Amino acid sequence: MLALRLTRSAHPAVQLRRLLVAAASAATGFLLLSTLGNALTHPEASPASLLRLAWCAVPLAATVHLALAVARTDPGTRPRPGLAAIGLGPARLMAVSATTTALSTLLGSMLALLLFLHLRGDLTGMPFDGAAADFLAAEHPLPLPAALTLLSLVPVTASVSVALMLRPRDTLLAAQSAPGLLGRFGGIGGIGTIGGGRGPGDRFGTYGRFGSRTAQPAPPAQAADPAPTTAPADGTQHTPPRPPDLTPHDPSPLNPTALPWGAALLATGLAVEGYASRTSTAADLTLPTGLPTAPTAVLLGWTLTALGLALAGPGLTHLCGRLLQTARPGALRLLAGRGLMQEASRIGSPLGVVCAVASGAYAVAALYDPADPSSGPLTALGASVVAGCTVATLLTAAVEARQARADTTAALRRLGAPTRTLRTAAALRTGALLSLFVPLTLVVAELASLPLAR
Repeated sequence: MLALRLTRSAHPAVQLRRLLVAAASAATGFLLLSTLGNALTHPEASPASLLRLAWCAVPLAATVHLALAVARTDPGTRPRPGLAAIGLGPARLMAVSATTTALSTLLGSMLALLLFLHLRGDLTGMPFDGAAADFLAAEHPLPLPAALTLLSLVPVTASVSVALMLRPRDTLLAAQSAPGLLGRFGGIGGIGTIGGGRGPGDRFGTYGRFGSRTAQPAPPAQAADPAPTTAPADGTQHTPPRPPDLTPHDPSPLNPTALPWGAALLATGLAVEGYASRTSTAADLTLPTGLPTAPTAVLLGWTLTALGLALAGPGLTHLCGRLLQTARPGALRLLAGRGLMQEASRIGSPLGVVCAVASGAYAVAALYDPADPSSGPLTALGASVVAGCTVATLLTAAVEARQARADTTAALRRLGAPTRTLRTAAALRTGALLSLFVPLTLVVAELASLPLAR
């Protein structure tokens, strides 16, 4: 009930993002049901049906990626004053967020089922004069358990992924194992007090910043450092060694230092594609969207290339921020560069995924054959789902970054920074990202399309 109330009372912008998740889930569910219908129509072509089902993993991954980004920016499931006092700690809020995601994706799956049944003629007459009866299996009874199993893939995968991403993380184990730290710090990350009374950072109730329950205030005798100060015989005062600093780090989805690993994966994927194009004994794979038949290793190379771009995205964004601050920067370049460095882990990965999808779209446009019968409405639907989800995920990450720097923007305005300066800094960040990622996307797309062009 709480998830339903939070869903109903959300801001219109939040509702729009949830509707995008429902639409992506509906399109992906319709693709899965169409794969089932094609398998029912052609029971003798089992390998082709399995290949169609395998290609549905790409829009499924794009839909889950969008659901994760929407759940991360949902203000209704963030810790707020008073929620922990009524038992809504990080674990409960994680469950609410996963339930909200499951509701959005279930809505999309039900819409996909209703549309599929309507096109089959089970609810009304067969539309389009039966032109789409091949992948709808209109002449065969629809196995309801198989259809429900396929439709449950998106809600289950999305909700489990959200639960794993927002799970509470225990950061107090190391602090509790070091004597005297509770009385020294009084809290972890400035949120919640561990030793002593309440502080200004105790706005999330009895829960810390990363979702772990704080310890009860200890008496002064127990919170004090048990190591007494001893006075040697020569009269000098002996001070015990200071404990190490256990200030928690900002949890990032991907570390910007993963740039070498992303570059290595990108180079490996391109090398695998080039080697596959020169090997005549490799097994062939039928590619969708009218592309020519290519060795199976080409798909592996494309996968490695996409993973490399996604992994290198935060590092490349961080590099853009550093380059903006080189050669005696002014206040504007410093503001834009530091902003990119701060947002690298948040927008870098979605930006890398967009580059991977854009490079694939460029290769498809260069090698597209309109006369190929394999290119049809389902292919266009799958491509639209992947492209739309990746762009929507990037825009959602940009919204999350804007929410994260809201306090900094407000502080700059209080200090007298003009609005024009802030807008110019945002435009400078956008221009720096485009100047790096657009040429990189074109180069990767050209290299990825070479094995199929031969």
